[in-house]
Amino acid sequence: MTTAESLLRGVVHCENREHLSERLNRGEPLRIKFGIDPSAPDIHLGHMVPMRLLRRWQAEGHLPVLVIGDYTARIGDPTGRSVTRPQLTVEEVEANAKTYLDQLFCVINPERTEVRRQSEWYDGFDLVEVLRLANTATVAQLLQRSDFEQRMRTAQPIGVHELFYPLLQGYDSVAIRADVELGGSDQLFNLLRGRDVQVAYGQAPQDIVTVPLLEGLDGEKKMSKSLGNAVAVADTPGSQFGQLMSIPDLLITRYQALLTDIQKEQLERMARELQDGSLNPRDAKADLAELLVSELHDKAQASAAREEFFSVHRDHQLPSAIAEVAIPNQSSWDVRDLLVAAGMAKSKSEAARLVQGGAVELAGARVGDWREPVTVVFGAVLKVGARRVARLTQG
Repeated sequence: MTTAESLLRGVVHCENREHLSERLNRGEPLRIKFGIDPSAPDIHLGHMVPMRLLRRWQAEGHLPVLVIGDYTARIGDPTGRSVTRPQLTVEEVEANAKTYLDQLFCVINPERTEVRRQSEWYDGFDLVEVLRLANTATVAQLLQRSDFEQRMRTAQPIGVHELFYPLLQGYDSVAIRADVELGGSDQLFNLLRGRDVQVAYGQAPQDIVTVPLLEGLDGEKKMSKSLGNAVAVADTPGSQFGQLMSIPDLLITRYQALLTDIQKEQLERMARELQDGSLNPRDAKADLAELLVSELHDKAQASAAREEFFSVHRDHQLPSAIAEVAIPNQSSWDVRDLLVAAGMAKSKSEAARLVQGGAVELAGARVGDWREPVTVVFGAVLKVGARRVARLTQG
């Protein structure tokens, strides 16, 4: 396998592949741009897909250039869905960016990474420069972006400032003189626009590499904190392990392909064994979860998370660490009120559904009827399912 084949393994789109392959095989050091959108403080496993590729490139002597979108986050950039993101303050952007970088540097080497902020060049932008940048594209070209087309069809508003976002991202490539820009497959329009902006400013166009989007825990939509289907990089080992054990069986090989260094032959063998039943999906998910948790934390914590998970879920033991929840001092409770007071249900109706579904246990006994009062002894354990457990104390 050539250097280019190794570094481009698994990518979705490459523009211009022939040109980029020649440069990679020559060993020419390249500046690899990766934009960081600091609109939220945490990153998740979906962000690890491009970062793992960036780590491979870094190991071959190429320079990652992380561009923090501190300007575009402040103007409210398009989300790729049907609405505009809210505008953030300078303080919010900086706080989010710091958290992002702390987590990303668990994957790539910070000493061989260049970090830049859009404010370095946009703080000095005047109206002449804005108009020059606007002249690099037509409105018709910008409206070809898929989410803009969708919003026009459904009569959803598009702010004029949103049309500038692809241009601003494109100018980032000019400012840092990017050789390559890396991003998710949903960013292809903006990445290609960067090529046109570079040409307009007299630079050679950057090559483009996009990677697949990782499906979330639901197995349907892409991983996103806002959709509630994400595994956060900052989560505890136990939480990460448990969440990964919940992925649909069909995602096992997908996660292996995108989040590990598994070889093609191994992946194909795993797929066959899952198909013919010789490999238990539970075991495959446990191995995957332990591997990923060990990379995000360490092997000891990953092993402990695995042991704890099976102790609770297979052997029906209580977790080794149980959070305490203070409740009012009364011995007899409507179980619905108890669940709400303990923070295990948002409403009495939800609590009733949990009891009816057989999910609630108090002091080791299943609660079968929400209409019957329950007796609470402080120190007793209240469980909802296998993952929500609390020891009741006097408030």
